[in-house]
Amino acid sequence: MSTRLLARTEAASPAPVRAERSTWAQAREASANQLFLVPVALVFVVLLVIPLTQTFYWSFTDFTGYSADVKFVGLANYRKVVTDPSMLAGLGFTLAYTIGTAVLITACAIPLAVVLNKKFFGRNFVRSVFFFPAIPSIAILGLVWGYILSPLGSGVLNSVLQSLFHAGPYPWLSDDTLARLSVIVVAVWGGAGWHAMLYLAYLQSIPADYYEVATIDGASARQQFFHLTLPLLTPAIVISNFLLMTGGLKVFDLPFTLTKGGPGYSTYTITQSIITSGVAQGRYGLASALAVLFTFAVALVAVAQLWASRRIERRVL
Repeated sequence: MSTRLLARTEAASPAPVRAERSTWAQAREASANQLFLVPVALVFVVLLVIPLTQTFYWSFTDFTGYSADVKFVGLANYRKVVTDPSMLAGLGFTLAYTIGTAVLITACAIPLAVVLNKKFFGRNFVRSVFFFPAIPSIAILGLVWGYILSPLGSGVLNSVLQSLFHAGPYPWLSDDTLARLSVIVVAVWGGAGWHAMLYLAYLQSIPADYYEVATIDGASARQQFFHLTLPLLTPAIVISNFLLMTGGLKVFDLPFTLTKGGPGYSTYTITQSIITSGVAQGRYGLASALAVLFTFAVALVAVAQLWASRRIERRVL
C-alpha cells in the first residue's frame, strides 16, 4: 500500500515543478522586455525631461547664454512675453496659419483622395505628381515660391499675369494680407498631396461591398460620399488634423524662407520669436519663458484634440 502511495506521489510531483518553472520563465521574459525599455527611458530623460527642466528654470532668470552668473527675476520674462508686440503678432499668425492650413488641406485632400482612388489611365503617375511637393524640404519650397511670388514685376507669377492679362504687378509678399495668404496657400500646396495619400490608404481599406450595396439601394455619389465615405474616414481625419495642428503650431521654415516674417510682423511665428527675439539677441531667459508657454499651449491643444476626436469616433463609428 505504501509503495503505491509513494509511486502516485512521485508521479504527481512534476506538475508543481513545471508550474514553478513556467512562472520563472514568464518572470524572466517580463524582465527582459522591461530591459528593452531602459534605452528608451534614458533617451526620453536626456532629450526631453532634462532640457524641459532647465528651460523652466531659466525662464525665471536673466540667463544670457554667455555667462553662468544668472539672477532670479521671477515672472518678469513672462510679463515681457505677453506685452511684446512681435511675440503677440507671432502668436496671432501662428494660430491663423495652423487653423487655415488644417481646414484647407483637409478640404482639398479628401476629395483629391476620392478622385485618385478611382481607376483611370496614368493613375499612378498622377498620384506621384500630387505627392511630389512633400518630398523636397519645406525650406527649399519656400525659396522657390519666394522667387515665384516675388512682388517685383520680374517675379514669375507677376510676369505671367502681365503677359496674359496685362495685370499687376501685385505685392504678393510685401502686403500684410497677401503675404499671410501666400504663406498659407503655399503650405496647402505642399501638404495637400501628402495628406491625400494618407486618406487614400484608408479609402483602399474600405470594402467595395459597402458601395455596391449603397448603389443598389439607390444612393447617389454625393450621398455615398457624405454618409459612407466621410464617416469611415473619421480615423484618418483625426490623424491628419492632429499632424496638421501640431505641425502648424511649431512652423518656422516656410514663413521664414518665404517672407522672413515680414512685412513687419505679419507672418511672424512663435518659433521665430523664440529664435530671433530670444536666442539670437542673447535673451535666453525670455526665450525660455516663451518656450515654456508654447510647450504648455501645444500640449493643451494636443490633449483637447485627442479628447474631441475620441468623442467624434464614438459617435460616428
